[in-house]
Amino acid sequence: MSRYDQFAKAYRNLDLLPLYTADKIERFRVPYAQRTLLELEEAVLAPVDNSKTIFTGHRGCGKSTLLAQLAMQMREQNLFVAGFSIANMVEMSDVNHINILYSIGIQLMDKAESLNVPIEESVKNSLIQWFTQTKSKTYTEQLKKELSVGASLLNFLTGKLQKESSFREEIKETYERRVTDLSSHLDAIAGEIQTATGKEVLVIIDDLDKLELPVVKTIFYDHIRALFSPNFRIVFTVPIAVVREPWLIATLESERRTVVMLSVTKFFPKVLAHQPDAEPIQKNVEILEAMLDKRIRDELIEPDVKRQIVMLSGGVLREQVRLAQECCRECMLELRINPERTDLKIDAAILKEAAKNLRNQFARTLGTQLYDLLKETYESFTPPDIKSADFLELLHGLYVLEYENDELWYDLHPLVKDLLRQRGLIA
Repeated sequence: MSRYDQFAKAYRNLDLLPLYTADKIERFRVPYAQRTLLELEEAVLAPVDNSKTIFTGHRGCGKSTLLAQLAMQMREQNLFVAGFSIANMVEMSDVNHINILYSIGIQLMDKAESLNVPIEESVKNSLIQWFTQTKSKTYTEQLKKELSVGASLLNFLTGKLQKESSFREEIKETYERRVTDLSSHLDAIAGEIQTATGKEVLVIIDDLDKLELPVVKTIFYDHIRALFSPNFRIVFTVPIAVVREPWLIATLESERRTVVMLSVTKFFPKVLAHQPDAEPIQKNVEILEAMLDKRIRDELIEPDVKRQIVMLSGGVLREQVRLAQECCRECMLELRINPERTDLKIDAAILKEAAKNLRNQFARTLGTQLYDLLKETYESFTPPDIKSADFLELLHGLYVLEYENDELWYDLHPLVKDLLRQRGLIA
């Protein structure tokens, strides 16, 4: 394998996040966030009726991989698990509580069919008729005609949800005043599955945390009781910025629902976070280094540079992956220019260029008026107003990272700190 191909393979290996399949988990998993996984298991298996769990954390901190592990372990606990990404079901700019519930129904039916779960034919036919029911009789007949040619129910309806705004609007208008009807049909599907398999149903919905904040706030602020209405277990993902909202916490407490947080990997305690000579927490650094070890061969990267990549991630897995991939890309570009460099490694010069590229990505979307807010957050380890829209957007966009000791505290992404240093705002 040429040096170029070695870096190309490392780039592809890094792209294997999240880890969804059992073989990829076996090849690439490191013992990461095991306590959080246990907390999720406890929340799902809690002895309460139709338990609902909110799972949150910074984007890219490993939630999807953890949910894939949760799904496998819950199947071992004899639950019928249907997990899916909302991004694979609905156009992300048009997600609402109706098409989330509608997607749950599609996924349950498809999962039951793929596992040959016997559902009584009359019940199955009535459910299919329900899936194609809209406020417009003409549109309903059109759907039934298209579906009658033998298309897969999941592929057909998913394609409609993803690509046709008219279909999404029909579904929304059909069910927004009949959410109880929608929920009762979901319960009917779950009931058929439980009767046929003897297993209780768990649905895991990933990537809701990738929605824009105004969208997810509307979904969970105005319609959280509708989302919680099905009588089976559901795990929802939400952005970390949303669980800073008092209205959500109050609603969850009143509904007696569980919030599980996946915290960012912490390299320093708060008291040492800004000390230039502070020693990082070794075991946490080693966990993230192990993730790189499984994806980049030792001869392709200098050991001290590997540690620098880890530290520049701020403890966020996806940021570490982005930076490592950018390093691989820089190496591939260099080999295109100078193919004779067959001993090229990811070294300090390559890392410097890669970090500059990602730092500039942060700078392009950062308005000048937010630098003062970032500076104050850095100096105080907390913003002046934790509920301000500007701060929540910075938290959502990974400019600011949330850490936990005995108290919550906040720090800037290491590359964002560099932006403030360049402006002379911090030492």
